[in-house]
Amino acid sequence: MSIRNQACIAGIYEHPTRNAKDISLAALHGDVIAGALADAGLGKDDVDGFFCDSDAPGLGALSMLDYLGLSVRHVEASESGGATYLSQVAHAAEAIAAGKMKVAVISMAGRPRADAAAGGVAPRPFPPSTPDLQFELPYGAELVNEYALAAMRHMHDFGTTAEQLAWVKVAASHHAQHNPHAMLPKVVTVEEVLGSPMIADPLHRMDCCIVSDGGGAIVVVSPDIAAGLKRPVVKVLGHGEAVKHQNGGRIDLTFSAAAFSGADAFAEAGIVPSDIDYASIYDSFTITVITQLEDLGFCAKGQGGRFVADGGLISGVGRLPVNTDGGGLCNNHPGYRGGMTKIIEAVRQLRGEAAPQVQVKDCRLALAQAMGGSLGTRHAAATLILERH
Repeated sequence: MSIRNQACIAGIYEHPTRNAKDISLAALHGDVIAGALADAGLGKDDVDGFFCDSDAPGLGALSMLDYLGLSVRHVEASESGGATYLSQVAHAAEAIAAGKMKVAVISMAGRPRADAAAGGVAPRPFPPSTPDLQFELPYGAELVNEYALAAMRHMHDFGTTAEQLAWVKVAASHHAQHNPHAMLPKVVTVEEVLGSPMIADPLHRMDCCIVSDGGGAIVVVSPDIAAGLKRPVVKVLGHGEAVKHQNGGRIDLTFSAAAFSGADAFAEAGIVPSDIDYASIYDSFTITVITQLEDLGFCAKGQGGRFVADGGLISGVGRLPVNTDGGGLCNNHPGYRGGMTKIIEAVRQLRGEAAPQVQVKDCRLALAQAMGGSLGTRHAAATLILERH
């Protein structure tokens, strides 16, 4: 069953905080859900579907439904890292098409800054039973050096340069200067990126995403509900999700699961990459963006560095506006999960509600792309294609 035109995104909300030291995780969820429902012009009694990830507090969805006072007919608490929320939009559309619900809320929140978490430069707190842990942890496998491996391989195979990686950060900073909530609103240069401390060769500190608290929520509704709302809505045209793992050690570090999720999303939407007016691309590190741009078909494999260079991703300047809110590199990467904000900014662009300085003129088709896991080991990818109603 295709989800094309089976559901619409009617409400969005991004929490303004970047440091939630005085806000509990449950309260963050409550704030973003209330904000998204208000944006859609709906109330909590209209909600009959709820989606969250495994980081939701307590017993996850069960605890959150009790805390929020929601009575629903459909519940999903799933996990694919930063890609979770893009997949859940599609899952919500499937459930709506099947008649299981009409109004779904998808919520995420995190507070790693308030909890003083270390981000990608410390071993991840996986349980001892995690199957890969005993093979990788003794060798110092950490998130940032796993991405550094992928970056180094891309450089070796395709001639990608550190300067080209830096242009991804530069573009994000040009956009973030217009976002009053951006954690890093200062415009930076290629030289400043290359001059920042080396974290894991070839990735400098400015090649790495920020660590922020906060969260976001999305309201997904059936077409008949959307028709009665006063706010502009965005149609879901296509979706794909995929997983790439190490295949018993036979792994190619130069591509991501976006090669598969993107192909499925474009096929379902019935369009091609050149039709896209705006793209939200998951940017945990600069190499993450370059790899996904290639895998999604915006340029040929190995040409990503050239595609992003010299302002290629800057709105009004480059060939493809990307992450016009500043992305995870400069604006917000709540709870190490950047997928939610990727959907939110894509919806803003389609509504014509992005910052005026970066708003894409006549934006009709947008793509949101996210990953969860590690580009250098195992990860999930999800792609959404959205259309202005």
